[in-house]
Amino acid sequence: MQTNWKIGSLFGIPLFLDPLWFVILGLATLNFGVAYQEWGTAIAWSAGMVMALLLFASVLLHELGHSLAARSQGIKVNSITLFLFGGIAAIEEESKTPGKAFQVAIAGPLVSIALFLLLSLANNITPDASPISEMVTDLARINLVVALFNLIPGLPLDGGQVLKAALWKITGDRFQAVHWAARAGQILGYSAIALGFAVDFFTRELLTGLWIALIGWFAVRNANSYDRVTTLQETLLSLEASTAMTRDFRVVDADQSLRSFADSFLLDSNAPSIYFAASDGRYRGMVAIDDLRLVERSEWENQTLQSIVHPLTEIPTVAESTPLAEVINKLENEQLPRITVLSPAGAVAGVIDRGDIVRALAEKLNLRITDAEIQRIKEEGSYPPGLQLGVIAKSTTN
Repeated sequence: MQTNWKIGSLFGIPLFLDPLWFVILGLATLNFGVAYQEWGTAIAWSAGMVMALLLFASVLLHELGHSLAARSQGIKVNSITLFLFGGIAAIEEESKTPGKAFQVAIAGPLVSIALFLLLSLANNITPDASPISEMVTDLARINLVVALFNLIPGLPLDGGQVLKAALWKITGDRFQAVHWAARAGQILGYSAIALGFAVDFFTRELLTGLWIALIGWFAVRNANSYDRVTTLQETLLSLEASTAMTRDFRVVDADQSLRSFADSFLLDSNAPSIYFAASDGRYRGMVAIDDLRLVERSEWENQTLQSIVHPLTEIPTVAESTPLAEVINKLENEQLPRITVLSPAGAVAGVIDRGDIVRALAEKLNLRITDAEIQRIKEEGSYPPGLQLGVIAKSTTN
């Protein structure tokens, strides 16, 4: 499994390198080194390496712009990663309003434009026709290209984020705005793939055409990802706890002795692991099997289940109408294996765990998740690696 390499941090934000970053570093060095050959071999290749590193420093500052704008809104930034196609800031959640989302989206291009202006001014004080002057000019142009390219209106580019913010403001529906911006990104991505093949066919510039097609593929892949995650977020808000809960528990008499309970249920190999005690037609609470160990066996004949139950008011519960996104957040925030679901009357309606949530999503969205995988989720209490529901639910409700 490919892992990124941590190279440090900036403003408390961890910085990572994708191993494929070295591929584009080498290509950038080759590109600049060849362009600067008139300065002599040693200087040309040294300048090429410096320019390649400055290019990625510019990309890093671009992503830092997004990150600091998000942090100013109280949003956590998990990392910045440099990879084959540039950089990406892993921002934990969505801005609260379209205006704030626009601020985060536009911050990166504004940093690149600011770098273009500063480098253009700096070029005025460098000696004319010198290597330094040419390098500063090239770097200024690169930052302008980075800004303009990222403003193309389609996800995952910054322009797509700007488009999403605008559509969110117009429609009042963040999810619909993401779907439309993702669709724009898909169209642009497929257009780039077609253009790349056209360049290959008509000009025989195979490397250029391949690079354009790869950028298009990256755009389509990430636009599709935005679309899928947004659909998942919508589903987590539309499905309620009552949809996913099960009745995989047993109701026992709260007035029976601990000995009677142990003999009747704990020796049953098919017995469920969750028990609720009730008496006089009312639920008294949940029975935690481990609590039996806290009572001397000699007292099991004298004490009833009522003495060890955990009242419903003291255990984690949600209402049947609670959206699954909130259920997931409660499971993750409190590190719970499961949650009790209560009916409007305050009775136990069911229980829900991570496996139950995944099953409900699989049925709703036609996801290919086997019963064996759902059972594993139930036993291990963790979601599949490709289905980070904890992160998605948090960004949904925030």
